[in-house]
Amino acid sequence: MSNRDLETRTVTDQLKALDSGRLFDLGHPLLNRIAESFVRAAGIGAIQAVSREAYFTAVDVDGAHAGGEVKRNKFSGDYGKKTMEVMVKDVGKESLQWGLAGGMYSGLTYGLTEIRGTHDWKNSVMAGAVTGVAVALTSDRASHEQIVQAAITGAALSSAANLLSGIF
Repeated sequence: MSNRDLETRTVTDQLKALDSGRLFDLGHPLLNRIAESFVRAAGIGAIQAVSREAYFTAVDVDGAHAGGEVKRNKFSGDYGKKTMEVMVKDVGKESLQWGLAGGMYSGLTYGLTEIRGTHDWKNSVMAGAVTGVAVALTSDRASHEQIVQAAITGAALSSAANLLSGIF
């Protein structure tokens, strides 16, 4: 698809692309895969962060009524009341981290498949390890041990997912 084709696309063309299962058509399969994975993973991260915040809010309220003591956590304002600004920032950060991890993993597996000419567990292990390191580096206090553990965990999870994908 040429650059001119991208500029002359109509809204109808974009909607037809959605019907085909693609969220984006950026002109290259690698870019499409990274963007789609980013958006999907960011959505999952947002849902996870909102769910966690709702749980902590419910626990704080129940704790305050049951024991008379107000619990505080790092997301709370004074006296256990959640501030919307803090929650939105947390959800945004979580979404970004999940999106970057999803996009990075998907892009790496696609790139390694193109470079090596085959899609196998080795691509998954390498992409998972590199993505695990990147996720560990985004944490507040990343130690050497945490980075190594994240690389091993990312490699193990991605290779297991790759091996199990043919079974289910």
